[in-house]
Amino acid sequence: MAASTALILAGIGVTSLLCQWAAWRVRMPAILFLLAGGIIAGPVVGFLRPDEVFGDLLFPMISLAVAIILFEGSLTLRYEEIKDHGKMVRNLIPVGTIVTCTVGTLAARWVLGVSWEVALLFGAISVVTGPTVIAPLLRAVRPTSKLANILRWEGIIIDPVGALLAVLVFEGIVSWGQGNVFGHSLYIFGKTLLVGFLIGAAAGYLNGLALRKHWLPQYLHNAGTLTFMLGVYAISNELAHESGLLTVTVMGIWMANMKQVPVESILEFKESLSVLLISALFIILAARVEFAAIADLGWGLIAVLACLMFVARPISIFLSAIGTSVSLREKLYLSWIAPRGIVAAAVSALFAFQLERLGYEGAEALVPLVFMLIITTVTLQSLTARPIADLLGVKEPPAHGFLILGANPIARLVAKSLGKHDVPVMLTDTNWENVRQARMENLPVYFGNPVSEHAATHMDLTGIGNLLILSPYKQMNSLATYHFVDWFGDDSVFGLTEGDQDQRARLQTAGKVQRTRGLFDGVSYAKLASLVSQGYSVKTTQLSDEFSYQQFLDQYQRQALVMFVIDSKEHIYPVRDMETLEPEDDWVLISLVPPQPQKERKERENGTGNQEAAGTPVN
Repeated sequence: MAASTALILAGIGVTSLLCQWAAWRVRMPAILFLLAGGIIAGPVVGFLRPDEVFGDLLFPMISLAVAIILFEGSLTLRYEEIKDHGKMVRNLIPVGTIVTCTVGTLAARWVLGVSWEVALLFGAISVVTGPTVIAPLLRAVRPTSKLANILRWEGIIIDPVGALLAVLVFEGIVSWGQGNVFGHSLYIFGKTLLVGFLIGAAAGYLNGLALRKHWLPQYLHNAGTLTFMLGVYAISNELAHESGLLTVTVMGIWMANMKQVPVESILEFKESLSVLLISALFIILAARVEFAAIADLGWGLIAVLACLMFVARPISIFLSAIGTSVSLREKLYLSWIAPRGIVAAAVSALFAFQLERLGYEGAEALVPLVFMLIITTVTLQSLTARPIADLLGVKEPPAHGFLILGANPIARLVAKSLGKHDVPVMLTDTNWENVRQARMENLPVYFGNPVSEHAATHMDLTGIGNLLILSPYKQMNSLATYHFVDWFGDDSVFGLTEGDQDQRARLQTAGKVQRTRGLFDGVSYAKLASLVSQGYSVKTTQLSDEFSYQQFLDQYQRQALVMFVIDSKEHIYPVRDMETLEPEDDWVLISLVPPQPQKERKERENGTGNQEAAGTPVN
């Protein structure tokens, strides 16, 4: 018996949720599970037949979903970030784009014998890697900070750049096909570019101005931006055929580079949308893939994939590395890592659909070719990235740094004290004033929700393997605990005791949260804030045979609060319970100490007090 449409739609939603959950559990890119789920639901068991279920709505639905994906990707393209991330990243974007597009085009044309139009489009689409596939891989492998930054920022920047290239190539193909002569084709292409850039820039400026001037209420920022973008996309297509994708890409880039436009909340809103809409989209796209189309590509498919992985990528890396400090081992590792992601899958399906409608020969080969590129690169590189990093010796040593939830005065004091001992730190807060102050104090900080997908992609956690919760926001504290316990492990998440006894009682049933509580001898955030307001400061103390831990306690009349200890091997540990703390004589203490009387300070400065190694308060 054929399944009802309602059951099929519900099945798509349930399947997308299961795929996202599986990806989260095994820490692999979700796109791999979504494509597998779609293939199983479609050609394998025949449960999902998108063309029959959606009919004439399938093409408009795919078009709107791709517009959302390109708009979100373009919102992350900030010009100053391109300039600030080293010569290697700046070289890799143009060089990698040109080399990959050229090799992909020639391989598809000469090996598979597809038309030049399809080959050009495949070459342009194969450029895109994307942060959605790079970020999970980096978290699992933990390469050195240099490699992690290169790969992460390449993925973030190449995402919209590659999509824009694919859109321009497609517009050129369609324009040429519509023109009877060269001049007319050039006119159509020029019109498409003009409409795309003008309307995109105008829409981006107008929407950014509306957000900056608060012409829209806060609760309409996300929904209003999304619906306005879709409206602009449709109008642009009416003015110039297929110019909408270029328009929304330009609109997103314009908004991303306007000052004081809160695009972070829009990017965060996209996460909920992606679970429902974009995840479902990839299941639908994968369900349309036919095994016969893959088989028709024959052994030439393997040759094309090999050209991209073993020719195009190494050439791109070695050319881009000229004049940089990237070593041979680092070049070899970068040459291997280039998984393709969401933008490649979505754009290829949409463009193939459109080329087929326009009657281009061989357009049906585009989707299986791109999907096999995605599946091969994501699977192969995810499974081999860690052993290859070990073999080349490019893995980061065990992460001992701290992600600090909160950028308030207490958190900033702690971050500066850890920084003095070369301990990597990253502050994160949703309070802009706290973030602004942290930046003024030259502390690394992420503004936004630390458990969001945007944070997973953009927050640099290189060298960081612990979470330190120094925030007064109870709900966010619990969410962060659950999130980072799965990332860092139970023994690497530390939180303050909640001041509310009822709240503590409720948390008794929440095992993961409760096990993280009790940092700094069980003090609460309110207690820490009170001590800092009384003039307590952070001080570093070197213990020795002449100045023991007991002498340290006596000097401050047991009012000092030891927060961290650094042992003889330079390993740092947060302190939970001072009663059981037994530091050795060569350890270092990082403590919150009370203000000393003026007379005692003078004695110490003259050398008449107890011997304590240069413990300088952090101002």
